[in-house]
Amino acid sequence: MLDLIAHNLAPIMFVTVMAMLLLGYPVAFTLAAGGMYFFVAGVELSHISPEIRLFWPLAQANMNRVFDVMRNDTLLAIPFFTFMGLILERSRMAEDLLDTIGQLFGTMRGGLAFAVIVVGALLAATTGVVAASVIAMGLISLPIMMRYNYHPGLAAGTIAASGTLAQIIPPSLVLIVMADQLGRSVGDMYVGAFFPALIIVGMYCAYIFVITLIKPQWVPALPPEARPLGNGGRSLFIIIGLAIALFFICDYFVFDDLRYETRVVWSALVATLIPYGFALLNRKMKLGYLSKMAEQVVIVLIPPLALIFLVLGTIFLGIATPTEGGAMGATGALIMSIMKGRLDRKTLLQALDSTAKLATFVMFILIGARVFALTFYGISGDRWVEELLLALPGGEIGFLITVSIVIFILGCFLDFFEIAFIMVPLLAPVAEKLGIDLIWFGVLLGFNLQASFLTPPFGFALFYLRSVAPIKAWYDKTTDRMIEPISTRAIYTGTLPFIVIQVAMLGILIAFPGLVTHYKTPPVIMDQSDINQEINNIGGGGFGLPGSGLSLDGGLSLPGSPSLGEPGDGMPAMPSFGEPSEPAGDNAQPAPGGLPAPGGLPAPGGATGLPNFD
Repeated sequence: MLDLIAHNLAPIMFVTVMAMLLLGYPVAFTLAAGGMYFFVAGVELSHISPEIRLFWPLAQANMNRVFDVMRNDTLLAIPFFTFMGLILERSRMAEDLLDTIGQLFGTMRGGLAFAVIVVGALLAATTGVVAASVIAMGLISLPIMMRYNYHPGLAAGTIAASGTLAQIIPPSLVLIVMADQLGRSVGDMYVGAFFPALIIVGMYCAYIFVITLIKPQWVPALPPEARPLGNGGRSLFIIIGLAIALFFICDYFVFDDLRYETRVVWSALVATLIPYGFALLNRKMKLGYLSKMAEQVVIVLIPPLALIFLVLGTIFLGIATPTEGGAMGATGALIMSIMKGRLDRKTLLQALDSTAKLATFVMFILIGARVFALTFYGISGDRWVEELLLALPGGEIGFLITVSIVIFILGCFLDFFEIAFIMVPLLAPVAEKLGIDLIWFGVLLGFNLQASFLTPPFGFALFYLRSVAPIKAWYDKTTDRMIEPISTRAIYTGTLPFIVIQVAMLGILIAFPGLVTHYKTPPVIMDQSDINQEINNIGGGGFGLPGSGLSLDGGLSLPGSPSLGEPGDGMPAMPSFGEPSEPAGDNAQPAPGGLPAPGGLPAPGGATGLPNFD
């Protein structure tokens, strides 16, 4: 019996710990306790199985592993981005965005749904927290959508799906953790996820557009009385055109002597500040140059867009690291809240308290995962996982499909932090051995976790929305009528089309990995003949020295001297330093010093025909 346990200790440990997690025990303590318990068992069974490489002094390594977690600079980005998102959420930025963009798209069918998707993407790019996005949009936009007769399932599904965009749109916390666990750059992970994130937003919008064609009664346009800002499209297009023109003028003429990255930043700054200042002046002085709609759109949209550029733009351009970008984002969020007069002591303390709790939560899970990993690797669990996954049929595609199914199922029960800290370190070596790009692999896992957040009956986004959706009929003063509640069934069925879109997006990413791997800089391939031709064009004699006789084609040749390019022109042959030189004949004398030097190198002097200065 002991032999059977010793030889299968890795799968026993993995199944036991996962079962405890699924039963609801605290993650950090379950991982740490499981690691320590099986460490003791492994040491006692190490004399039975050669696959167990645990001994008592190895337990001291846990202290260094804990300190390694604390010294990880990459993880500093998590509290920075969390704090930024919480400050923006408590400053009611989501409310302003939904109201403004809802009225901007209100004249068309499905306008509120389009607004929810766009605002979900903007909140994802500024907050990076799924719970904050889903709850904010559920509280603000769901009553409005129900007021104007949107289909309950469609409204709930759109809000839940748009909230989960925070899982994949940079600066997503998921991508930060994925990059850390995969040992890759967070900046590369952000760049790799950027295009797929835009595609998934476009697919959501395309689904709403299809609904407007086949079920127009589900997504009615807003009535005129619900749009107090009016239309005002002409002045809005004019000011957008002015901002674009300012950017190109600054980029090509004003800041043309600066580096590309610096030029882009300063040009974007001028192109946003001037229209923003003009809109504020127009409102304060009541000049009337801009319509109410254009004025509101500029004042509400430019600050979060500028913050997104400050955070993501500087990271993409290589100016700031993700940690530095997070610090700038947190500072920018504080400044925005102060400018709007919505930052008080209570809001600041609540944001700091929530940030500290999340950072502590992540730190403890990671410490528990490090204790678990030390034992799991010590009982050859990594080799067990590797052999299990490499034996799957289908090679790379079979591995990706199996991993996607497993992560999808686990995502219905476990938080993404837990999956990232437990599963990703085990899957990454196998993916790398199969030749899979780890940035691509991380983005795939991120989209998979996003889908799991929507999946009934355990999707976290569904729980967040259920907590704020009305469960009883309620009286609406605006329309003077009772509005039916949102049922749990409507929430579940409304998310199903978006889950199908998520699965389709996973298939697109697997079929077209270039959507992610564009982050790589293509290697510069230079042809030798082109190099020689370019050198000859420079100076005729090689290296810019006419008649010098220096050439890349025939080695080093000097006028009136023997060539070092080929032996036999006055210089003795030079043997290869990879092998001992062969004697020239039967009467050849050995090199001074007797035997050749170790490793096949010739002895000093003699063998090369050069004098020995010893």
